[in-house]
Amino acid sequence: MLLPPLSPQQKIKPRWFEPRMAALFFTLLVPGGIYLPYFPLWLEANGFGPEKIAVILSAPMFLRVATTPLLTALADKVRDRADVYIALVAASVLVSAGYFLAPDYVVVLAVSLVLAVVWTPHSTIADSLALSGVRRFGSNYPAMRIWGSISFLCANLAGGLILAHTGAGAVPGVLFLSFCAALAAALFTPRLGRPRLASPLSAADMQDQAPKLLEPYFLYFVTGAGVIVGSHGFMYGFASIYWKSIGIGDSMVGLLWAFGVVCEVWMFMVFNRIFGAVSVERVMVIAGIGAAVRWVAYPLVWPMGLGLPGFFAVQGLHAFSTALILIGLQKMIAETIPEERTGAAQGIAYFANGVCMAGATLASGPLYDRLNVGGFWAMVPVALAGLWLIWLAARSAPQRRKGR
Repeated sequence: MLLPPLSPQQKIKPRWFEPRMAALFFTLLVPGGIYLPYFPLWLEANGFGPEKIAVILSAPMFLRVATTPLLTALADKVRDRADVYIALVAASVLVSAGYFLAPDYVVVLAVSLVLAVVWTPHSTIADSLALSGVRRFGSNYPAMRIWGSISFLCANLAGGLILAHTGAGAVPGVLFLSFCAALAAALFTPRLGRPRLASPLSAADMQDQAPKLLEPYFLYFVTGAGVIVGSHGFMYGFASIYWKSIGIGDSMVGLLWAFGVVCEVWMFMVFNRIFGAVSVERVMVIAGIGAAVRWVAYPLVWPMGLGLPGFFAVQGLHAFSTALILIGLQKMIAETIPEERTGAAQGIAYFANGVCMAGATLASGPLYDRLNVGGFWAMVPVALAGLWLIWLAARSAPQRRKGR
């Protein structure tokens, strides 16, 4: 598909574009590096049981599947995407302050729902701006985006150290300050005007193109990937709580989460050398097997006396169960989906991942309440179901790769 021509204003590269985008990525992922490992600990510290924790974590996931495409489409239509980004980050600062209120179940749930609406589009809009820089000015996307991964790691580690000295009660304050830092960087967001094409999650694009994507291979593949991603729901919801329950300190919890991210980044760096010649279906099978092995192993580590080294080894499987899924999904879209349909394909994949993750997270509360760490074993058949769908996709694979 040919892109519309650039206007004279769009040809002007903003000053310090790459460093400003690097700062944007660095600050926008810090809240996630705090929220993912430590927010469940704050919920438990305030007396919420596993089932209420699961609802508080999963309900925003269901909601953002519907709202994020709408806000992303809005960002495409306004005069400049930077304005929408700044407004959403400012709203996140205000909404996150709601966690300072008395931690009543209804209050916490309401704040979490509203925060999901205004927080989730941050990364999507930032990616849109960065990719516009890649297309217009030849900017290096990985060199900008890597600062987000670095900040996520730093947030995991720093959050653990802070909580080790203050306790889980510090989570709302740290989260609020991280959004304030994101807002400070957002004020320097490069202004590029409207994109020349709709963003990958444009609601209008999905409505127009989705009927053309209803082919068995694509549906099986995307659903299988979503199911395997969803099998991580128990880990994201209750791994930190479980580690704390067996006496692992906050700083070590942060190290365990950070190590998983390091392994994920490592896989991104070596993927082409190791798996470049492997078919995308086999890549996904390896990812699914990695997920199933991971969920089998988690409940065995502590009873078998493997201790922290065992948990670090299991966290290392994040390189397979998560990174390979992300890479394999994008590889499939690049190889089989024409360019004019990639936006809709990305949107459908986002929907599948979001719904599966939300459903698994919701189910994880009763599982942890009844089975404790044994709930990980309930995620094994989920991962295997994803593998079965990938197998069905492989059987219906198109004979010709459109991206080659």
